[in-house]
Amino acid sequence: MKEEKLINIIKSIIGDKYIGDDYAYIKDLGIIVSQDSLVEDVHFSLEYTSPYQLGYKSAMVNISDISASGGKGKYMTVALSLPKDISESFVKEFYDGMSDALKKCGNIEVIGGDITGSDKIMISVTIIGTDEGRKISSRSNAKSGQVVVTSGVHGSSACGLKLLNSDKKYDKKYYDTFISAHLMPEAQVEFGKKIAENIKEDYAMMDTSDGLADALYKIAVSSGKTLTVDFDKVKYEKEMKNIFPETYADTVLFGGEDYQIIATVPKEIAENSGLDIIGAVEERTENEPVKILNFLGKTKIINNLEGCYNHF
Repeated sequence: MKEEKLINIIKSIIGDKYIGDDYAYIKDLGIIVSQDSLVEDVHFSLEYTSPYQLGYKSAMVNISDISASGGKGKYMTVALSLPKDISESFVKEFYDGMSDALKKCGNIEVIGGDITGSDKIMISVTIIGTDEGRKISSRSNAKSGQVVVTSGVHGSSACGLKLLNSDKKYDKKYYDTFISAHLMPEAQVEFGKKIAENIKEDYAMMDTSDGLADALYKIAVSSGKTLTVDFDKVKYEKEMKNIFPETYADTVLFGGEDYQIIATVPKEIAENSGLDIIGAVEERTENEPVKILNFLGKTKIINNLEGCYNHF
């Protein structure tokens, strides 16, 4: 079963007032809340992930959602489900990694959580942020005439995961560039802050945790617009062409866990803030929510989530 269908079932029962983005904006309290889970052998493997890296990533993936809302992360709770033979050193290293990530992103505080037993390691993190001095985004707020901007490079994390799961030999430069992007991603805190503190009109913003194509599609569908993107303007590590020449372009577009941010903003905001413009928001063209120009010499239409990351 696909995640989308499960969400629709949930929405039919509890409503969709707060469902639709990767966070809930509780405007009357001025807070943003988001929750993410990481499950052993689904989101990570202890064969190549250290406890420190796992703690670091567990914090960063949640901070990424708050950053993509436009909010400022303040507090975090952590629930750990652990096998009975887990070592004390695992827990110490996990929290060392998490602590370093939180310090890097503005001294977010862990204020509690839970520990239970389990057959595998499962991590569930809730982050609470504030809207102080910022305009909060929604993926349904893209407006015709806005431009599409993005942070950083795409495809690096997915390329790193492919390297870890392949028989290809890789040297230190591949580790530093690709594998570290997968094991220890960086939330784009400053990018989200720069937009949220300077924009006045409604705008869409979300992270690319499930891939660039996924984020573009969800914003386009939620907003009822067409997002047209020039693939030649999307940044990626050119070395990917040498490592995986047959699939590098699909990896850039569909590879997940880069935790970059895309947003739709007025052109003057993008230019004044020095943001990378990769496309534009247009009135909806039937059956063409996302158009990728210059994708391997052709125009690629994305009108469903096939090929995008599926949690199941």
